[in-house]
Amino acid sequence: MRLILTSLFFICLFGCNKSQTEDVINFDEEASQESGGTLTNAMIGEPNNLIAMIAGDGASSAIAGQIFNSLLKYDENLEFEGDLAESWEVSKDYKTIKFNLKTQKKWSDEQPITCKDVLFTWKAVTHPDTRTPYGSDYQLVSSAECVNDYQFIAKYNEPYAPALETWASLHILPEHLLKNEDINNTYFSLNPVGSNYFALDSWVTGQQLKLKANPNAIHGKPLIENKVSRIIPDLSSQFMELIAGNIDLMSINPIQYSRVFPNRSELNNKINLYKEMGNGYTYFGFNLNKKPFDDINIRKAISYAIDRQEIIDGVLLGLGEEITSPYKPGTYWENKNIKKLSFNPQKAKELLEKSGYRLNNNIYEKDGIPLSFEILTNQNKQREMTAVLIQRRLQDIGIDVSIRVIEWASFVNRFIKTGEFQAVVLGWSLSLDPDQYSIWHSSQQGPGQFNFIGYSNKRVDDLLEKGRRELNKEKRKAIYDEFSAILYEDQPIVYLYAGYGLSAIHKKIKGVKKLSPPAGIYHNDYEWFVPTKFRRNEMSL
Repeated sequence: MRLILTSLFFICLFGCNKSQTEDVINFDEEASQESGGTLTNAMIGEPNNLIAMIAGDGASSAIAGQIFNSLLKYDENLEFEGDLAESWEVSKDYKTIKFNLKTQKKWSDEQPITCKDVLFTWKAVTHPDTRTPYGSDYQLVSSAECVNDYQFIAKYNEPYAPALETWASLHILPEHLLKNEDINNTYFSLNPVGSNYFALDSWVTGQQLKLKANPNAIHGKPLIENKVSRIIPDLSSQFMELIAGNIDLMSINPIQYSRVFPNRSELNNKINLYKEMGNGYTYFGFNLNKKPFDDINIRKAISYAIDRQEIIDGVLLGLGEEITSPYKPGTYWENKNIKKLSFNPQKAKELLEKSGYRLNNNIYEKDGIPLSFEILTNQNKQREMTAVLIQRRLQDIGIDVSIRVIEWASFVNRFIKTGEFQAVVLGWSLSLDPDQYSIWHSSQQGPGQFNFIGYSNKRVDDLLEKGRRELNKEKRKAIYDEFSAILYEDQPIVYLYAGYGLSAIHKKIKGVKKLSPPAGIYHNDYEWFVPTKFRRNEMSL
């Protein structure tokens, strides 16, 4: 009993002192750069694989991106700069790219990084047994070779417009650890060795991942010594941890941004808010391999029945935009000429009846079978609320809909990868290049690939193939405008909204840029630091 009471005393001592003194600390004080400290964030979903080419989900890529490097990366203005590559040359016919690697760089296990690692990674991502949604991008490389330890050459049979972008997306893996491994099922995916700013320190399943600064990082050691990503599926719980000072940053929801912070001055004294156009969109998707979603009239009827502005206002509190193409609003690649399907319940009913459905006890039926299906989504409050609003609108016109919310890893592995779903509320992140081949080309429907809804359109396939080869920007724009228009006409998904990215970052985290650059607020997080006077006391168990 004495031990328990003593432990409680120390917990109270640390906890009470912190809460009593934090309010009088001036977190706006300027501070000089210094190394050390821990930055703690929260993640809704847990990574399932830290080899990003296999995982294909945002949680896995977010952690893997801090551990691994690519040949190229984007600077804060979204221009290419060298990552593992010191320099690169593109031939005039755009069929050959020569990468000169940085020399004397090491993996976190002290082994040298050479061209052999790049060649191994290319072979792995293009191997027919590798279950990856990204393979098609690199299969266009007709040959690849190492001229020496630090020069890698990739050759294409024909020009490939997104080529440089793909080399900025592929994490280079260590050959010496993986050459005899099955990359689909390897210990390495849970215990990786990388070359970037951080290395994996520990991973407690269902609780947290801890990263530690990598002294061999190719760009130099970061200022933050440790990064802890806590797995907290509920945003409200995340927010309570933020307020309590137990996490340092999180993506907040519109209610917290628009209503909580403006009414709580004490929060504004210690937390900065950031708002920027997000790099993704939310959609309502159909499994086109299951009835009745193989019928375009049913898909369009559902699209007419959904009030997108209601969702933007109700779920996002207006902090989002309606979209009609899979491109970031306001960017060059957005097709602004698409005429959107506006909310029209009567038109929805007409389309259902056109396909032979008739009302029976307020539910549409055909051949005695009611029009009924289940919406799946993951543990994401915005998606859950979106699904509820969709459910209500569809029930208003006579479609029986249920909702099931599932933990992220199970959602992906049990339902998405297996195709065992009817409809989903999900999101896609947006790349800088307009190429959408891996998502919409009919060839990309295999296990683990991104066209899991089963979309197939010959003209779209042709456009996606043509768009990859076209180097003229204006001609590419015309190709992807046509692609966007056809996709919208087919309605394999119902575009819902692109939300604003809303971030809350504790003011004790220094080095955050006040104005978000084009690459986003987190672009320079390797330069962030926590002054000693602001660091939390931590007790090891």
